Amino acid sequence: MGVPISQMWTVASYVLKHKIRATERYPLVLMLEPLFRCNLACAGCGKIQYPEHVLKRVLSADQCLAAADECGAPIVSIPGGEPLLHPEIQQIVEGLVARKKYIYLCTNAILLKSKLHLFKPTKYLTFSVHMDGLKHEHDEAVCRDGVYDRATEGIKAALEKGFRVTTNTTLFDGANPERTREFFDEMMKLGVEGMMVSPGYSYSKAPDQESFLKREKTYQLFRKIFHAGKRSWRFNQSPLFIEYLSGSRHFECTPWGNPTFNIFGWQKPCYLLQEGYAKSFKDLIDNTDWKSYGRKSGNAACQDCMVHCGHEPTAVDHTFGSLGGFWATVRATLRGPRIQAPAADTDFISTESVVGQADFVPEKKVANG
Repeated sequence: MGVPISQMWTVASYVLKHKIRATERYPLVLMLEPLFRCNLACAGCGKIQYPEHVLKRVLSADQCLAAADECGAPIVSIPGGEPLLHPEIQQIVEGLVARKKYIYLCTNAILLKSKLHLFKPTKYLTFSVHMDGLKHEHDEAVCRDGVYDRATEGIKAALEKGFRVTTNTTLFDGANPERTREFFDEMMKLGVEGMMVSPGYSYSKAPDQESFLKREKTYQLFRKIFHAGKRSWRFNQSPLFIEYLSGSRHFECTPWGNPTFNIFGWQKPCYLLQEGYAKSFKDLIDNTDWKSYGRKSGNAACQDCMVHCGHEPTAVDHTFGSLGGFWATVRATLRGPRIQAPAADTDFISTESVVGQADFVPEKKVANG
């Protein structure tokens, strides 16, 4: 697993505290978006399509730190846009480090090498570099040639200076499983701490609406990638989430686990859907109709979503919510996730197989419901 023991202990202690208190809904990762502006225009992105006056807006460092205090999550992810464009990104990171938050600064790494002097290596800061595959696939995904080379150059520079570096990868329809496996090998050779992978979600604002994966294709793609996966691969996400992506386990979405704060406020209900904003974190938790979201709700917008920000928190909660979940995580960590062999297109989980929040599906064919 590509996560330091100190971070695992912090998260485990935090989750267990809420379990003991019987907290119904608690945040695990704050998705802090200090701006939407970016130096790329990726076809699958729904953030950079805002009008110019919105793209010019930023959250102040004080607003960002106040949101972290209000939310209380032990991990803060800083996506965008491109966070390294923010004029106060140094102050934001320093304030979060002072609060002992584990930070994942999500960047396309175009500016990483030139901005490293703003930061100090610490266990609390990780540069999470957006890498959607090997050179051809990545440059095609971000709609610009040469970005893969700039990103790998930034990764090497950060590693040489002692920074924690991970990658985050979004896969779309048409992704080549073998090329993805080669990409994982290449990232491990670069020396990154771990990798994160997720299927893309169909942002309504994204220019390219044809490349987002449906649920059935997601199962098949991830089975082909992870069946007989290599022990050398390290991921900074729950192995149970990997099992979920491959169709071996079902998780319902827990969107409150990764709440989003941006220039408009606390986004309802999650990082991906935009159905209004709350003025405070408490208002978000208390006054959002959570039963209207997730696959089980029947909400059409949620039926094909398997993105990490809604389902990774469920996997973590399941790990510490029962002995079965804990031992399943231990087993998957030591022996690798249980992944069924790629099979016929009808070999998928049905909605009828779902029991509660998390549910292991045996290695057998289950008719599509």
